[in-house]
Amino acid sequence: MRFAGKVAVVTGGAGGIGRASARLLAEQGAKVVVGDLNQAAGEAVASDIRAAGGEAAFAPVDVADYESVARLVQTAVETYGGIDIMFNNAGIFGDGSQNVIDMPIEAYHRMIAINQHGVYYGIKAAAEQMRAQGRPGVIINTASIYAYIADKNQFPYHASKAAVIGMTKAAALELARYDIRVVAIAPGMIDTGLVDQWRQDERVWNTIQKAHMRRKLGTADQVAQVVAFLASDEASFVNGHAYFVDDGAASFKR
Repeated sequence: MRFAGKVAVVTGGAGGIGRASARLLAEQGAKVVVGDLNQAAGEAVASDIRAAGGEAAFAPVDVADYESVARLVQTAVETYGGIDIMFNNAGIFGDGSQNVIDMPIEAYHRMIAINQHGVYYGIKAAAEQMRAQGRPGVIINTASIYAYIADKNQFPYHASKAAVIGMTKAAALELARYDIRVVAIAPGMIDTGLVDQWRQDERVWNTIQKAHMRRKLGTADQVAQVVAFLASDEASFVNGHAYFVDDGAASFKR
């Protein structure tokens, strides 16, 4: 119960990494606010947490809208009295069908609005509340190995996730004076709904699996364990960095 008395907000909490992290944080004592655009799925996650004996509430959020993110943080304050952990996890992935020349400008802007601006909005809204509370806080951002390595036809995803790394470092430096840590995770390919589009193509699926040293995708639960560690006091001297959760995918050329 290392998060007893703590309040955590998780964006993109309805599925994949967000859902697994929300459940684990709650299992370890946190009161969790599950934020997601998908109301039915988000409410189901919060309900599952409560059924398991934890404390959780759902709040709708569109991370591409700052006011919506600010309301999400305010929900945590009004429901549980504050916020100690902010996990800026919501994001989308491209379908890999268009290169940088042929991609519609609108597709680029949508990816940036959610993956990049959404993280900034989460950092800003959470940090403002944490500073007002006058107690330590932790902000965790979801980046990707794609912030470091290139793949075909994923230009806006690369751009948005590289920005998350830069924002994590800059925010960590600026917020250190308030005892707020800012860190990031950089997952490899994780077996969630974001990769379902390739599951039926055996050739593509095998290629994705071989991109990892042990030739298989990670699970959302494996990522959640890292998120929980970074949010805990055990990581109290960890700040300003991104941590790979990728089975070595970014460390070798297949």
